[in-house]
Amino acid sequence: MTRKLFVTTALPYANGPFHIGHVMEYIQADIWVRLQRMRGAEVRFVCADDAHGAPIMIAAEKAGKTPQQFVADIAAGRKQYLDGFHIQFDNWHSTDGPENHELAQSIYLALKANDLIEVRTIEQFFDPDKGMFLPDRFIKGECPKCGAKDQYGDNCEVCGAVYAPTDLKNPYSALSGATPVLRTSEHFFFKLSDPRCVEYLESWTQDGRLQPEVANKVREWFGRDEAGQVSLGDWDISRDAPYFGIEIPGAPGKYFYVWLDAPVGYLASLKNWFVKNVPGDAGAAFDAYLAQPELEQVHFIGKDIVTFHTLFWPAMLKFSGRKTPDRVYVHGHLTVSGEKMSKSRGTGISPLRYLELGMDAEWLRYYIAAKLNARVEDLDFNPEDFVARVNSDLVGKYVNIASRAAGFLAKRFGGRLSADVGVEGRALLDGLRAHAGVVLEHYETREYGKALREVMLLADRVNEYVDQNKPWELAKQDGAEARLHDVCTVCIEAFRLLTLYLKPVLPATAARVEAFLGIAPLAWDDAGRALGGHTIGAFSHLLQRVDPKKLDALFEPPPAPAAPVPGGEPLAAEIAIDDFVKVDLRIARIVAAEAVEGSTKLLRLTLDVGEGRMRNVFSGIAAAYKPEQLAGKLTVVVANLAPRKMKFGVSEGMVLAASHADEKAQPGVFVLEPWPGAQPGMRIR
Repeated sequence: MTRKLFVTTALPYANGPFHIGHVMEYIQADIWVRLQRMRGAEVRFVCADDAHGAPIMIAAEKAGKTPQQFVADIAAGRKQYLDGFHIQFDNWHSTDGPENHELAQSIYLALKANDLIEVRTIEQFFDPDKGMFLPDRFIKGECPKCGAKDQYGDNCEVCGAVYAPTDLKNPYSALSGATPVLRTSEHFFFKLSDPRCVEYLESWTQDGRLQPEVANKVREWFGRDEAGQVSLGDWDISRDAPYFGIEIPGAPGKYFYVWLDAPVGYLASLKNWFVKNVPGDAGAAFDAYLAQPELEQVHFIGKDIVTFHTLFWPAMLKFSGRKTPDRVYVHGHLTVSGEKMSKSRGTGISPLRYLELGMDAEWLRYYIAAKLNARVEDLDFNPEDFVARVNSDLVGKYVNIASRAAGFLAKRFGGRLSADVGVEGRALLDGLRAHAGVVLEHYETREYGKALREVMLLADRVNEYVDQNKPWELAKQDGAEARLHDVCTVCIEAFRLLTLYLKPVLPATAARVEAFLGIAPLAWDDAGRALGGHTIGAFSHLLQRVDPKKLDALFEPPPAPAAPVPGGEPLAAEIAIDDFVKVDLRIARIVAAEAVEGSTKLLRLTLDVGEGRMRNVFSGIAAAYKPEQLAGKLTVVVANLAPRKMKFGVSEGMVLAASHADEKAQPGVFVLEPWPGAQPGMRIR
């Protein structure tokens, strides 16, 4: 029977581009999915942008955009990352799509009908200036434990204490700076404390579908009530308007908390795939697909979101009458040289910068895979190790096998492989084929590091065979033609088998190898077949070595922001002298100055720029100067600025003046005035 899989990765929050942690998770899942497809499985691999919540609403407001446009702009940048790192989702959607609205509301109504929704009045902080209830992360104040200032409303980053926002000392809104006030509001709760939920989750979390360390951690979250019964706390699933999200049916002004509708986005993206690809009733096809008893639902997630995926999500699905996950695979985070990533310290990895530098995406895919295992362990990126591992394994061991044999086959045998390679060759190839099951099992169980170590040990065997048989010497010996043909054929057949084993990790390289060999896309069953008598194509470079200089450039810290000058404003970007000389600055005499009727900001200046005529210039300096203060003074004007037609007339230049960046904090405008002796028309150089 064909294996059927519905696979997802965690939804990235749509408030910024992908970071390296996203890419690491997508690569991990993509490798597993590619393996399944090579085995003939039917896979639907989907993801989506997590588009809702107060942070996105607030970020959109600051950017002067609607939340929908803000999210769309972020989503528009996703493809370059996914294509760049060969991550092949079947569908990418958004939690603000119509499918997610419909599914989230449907699941909620089913939970409500099952008596698992309760309305309670709670007290929380409200920003009187913004007119909204504040999420915990938008409330700051002094830690109630250690007194550290400017700490978030849910935990202290100094001492690590966890607390309620109402525990903060001297709280203030991170949005407006206003002192928040306590107000009551009706909130909707999902009753995880219901005995039905507790009993089900106790079983679901401990029945083998989670990694042992994850199951053990989840067990700690089950408490005991006064009667000694196992218990769970209820989950607040609502937020008050204004809020960018999905409205709760029958509750005007109430919205689902973003974490309720975010995982529903997995189902919504799958349904959207059916909308795009299945003619007729896509909804019915979607329902029928999920109803298949053999379908496996698999989630890849980071260790920071385990709670939502192992308690809330399965309970939502179970008690709304839907299929629950079969596996939740949890992974650790990514560090660099043992440190938490930091852009300012130059220890962060920008995925886009990696691609822009021309670094091979498959170097990173291989390195990440070589360090991954099935446990919840952090993965460390060490630059020196990265260079050594990629250059040694991929170029020195793997590609080297083909490069040592392909030339001889092309020159001596027209690219044709021998039909039979002899006892020694068959023994080597049979030994490689015998490891297919071991490599497969390691991939299947996400022990990618073990899989790749196994493959490189096999590559060592092949290279030992090459060194023992020395095709470069056989090519010089009389009567060794048949032996040379067999040895080179063994090399190419071994290279094909190693490529097959590496294909989930190196899909682009595998595609180039398939073209070079002139074969159909490699499937896992091809390990048991041989290419005897087949004719291959011309060999060309498949992988380059890592250039350490590019790696150094990847870790160069971002340019430091320009130092503030006394005016309170950073220096502008550097320009060349050619840019400067385009601006024609001239000495001008202010012949006359007068107020402009209908404007409180402008003065009309009559200027002599030494060109035999007077110029008319409007200048926004009325708040700083009276007309009589300016008449007769010398100043500096941009003389080659295109005339600008204004409401009050045409302005033929710009008078230069200095001011502070924040004119409200430090008011004052100061017209430039040359030293005595300068004459109208002189150019400033």
